[in-house]
Amino acid sequence: MLRIEALLGNNDVMAISEALRKIEIGGLTVTKVRGRGRRPPAQIHAAKGSAIFQPQFSEKYVIVVIIPESKEDEVINIIKTKGTIGKIFVSPILRAIDIATGHEGEETI
Repeated sequence: MLRIEALLGNNDVMAISEALRKIEIGGLTVTKVRGRGRRPPAQIHAAKGSAIFQPQFSEKYVIVVIIPESKEDEVINIIKTKGTIGKIFVSPILRAIDIATGHEGEETI
């Protein structure tokens, strides 16, 4: 099993979610976060346009999905084509346990 984590600079969450659903990836976690990367955040005009403020952080979205290794390339391709800007990180999952049922391994996803 693999953990795919995509940090997105733009809100491409719905397009990615729908595409993952089509390949039968049902569960995913989405978080709205604030962060800083190479691309500076958009400037904000304050005080009726007379002052310009450059925020330290910008809004970003994080999608986390646990998948079987057999779907790795397909999931990464979906995120790359549906996402407009961001990063993808892939990590191995050593063990997964369903608290309610006690099932372990790929049965949990």
